[in-house]
Amino acid sequence: MTLLIALVLGIVQGVFMFVPVSSTSHLVLTQTWLRGQGYDVPPPDSPELILFDLVVHVGTLVSVVIVMGDGLRELAAGVREDRAAGRLSRGGGTFAEATASRLILLMLLSVAVTGVLGLTFQDLLTQVFGSPTLVAGALVVTGAMLWWTDAMTPQRSGARLRFGWRGPAQITVTVAVLVGVAQAVALAPGISRSGTTIFAALLLGMQRTMAARYSFYVAIPTILAATGVQTLQVALGDGFGTISWGAMAVGFVTAAVVGTGALWLVLRLLESARFRVFSLYVWALAATVLVTGLGVEHAG
Repeated sequence: MTLLIALVLGIVQGVFMFVPVSSTSHLVLTQTWLRGQGYDVPPPDSPELILFDLVVHVGTLVSVVIVMGDGLRELAAGVREDRAAGRLSRGGGTFAEATASRLILLMLLSVAVTGVLGLTFQDLLTQVFGSPTLVAGALVVTGAMLWWTDAMTPQRSGARLRFGWRGPAQITVTVAVLVGVAQAVALAPGISRSGTTIFAALLLGMQRTMAARYSFYVAIPTILAATGVQTLQVALGDGFGTISWGAMAVGFVTAAVVGTGALWLVLRLLESARFRVFSLYVWALAATVLVTGLGVEHAG
């Protein structure tokens, strides 16, 4: 893989990691198209390219730290306060008041649920790549979730569905588990991780800002864990193949820079309930995949 190809793939990842239209699908589509044009790119399902995809995913985590750093620092400060006040001890009856510490534990629970489900259904999820109908259907579902996301406002909610009432203190174990399940569903190509987790969080009653923070914060340990596992698998297998460390570095930095701008834009659009523009895009992409099978059947 050349440095130019790594740059292109880093741009694709940086844009689509946060724009809720499925970064995995766009990476695979781009990689397959490049292979079809004769460029030196490993098959999308090869261990070395999967590792590259995860490396550029880690690059976008830098974007989360840059754009949402204030929230992360507040969370860390809250944990220190919880510890100083003795709120981490259940015996003292004050653990429920340790909002920041509880929130981190609940996020880790979401990650654990995703990991268990992801490993359990890994083979099934991989098979989805071979079916244009399933990929197109997943994109249609993503578009529907994004369309409904804009409608989730306190003014439009009824007695049974109260949107926007859960802050950090109102997030429960059940909510954390269900968000983890939603993130596991998003492992399938065509399902947006950010779109699905934000949709699920809003549906469960989270405030918009809280839903965005929860979605992007849980991405940090999720992606780091997946990258570590994949790195170990590649290292113990046939090695890192034709992808140089230089290409991985270019992809990483590019994804971080481009992702910073994309995340800032997505947060603005979420706050102003303007996700429907992405629905139209993914529905058009679904039609393209269904008609042409683009990016679904891997060569090599």
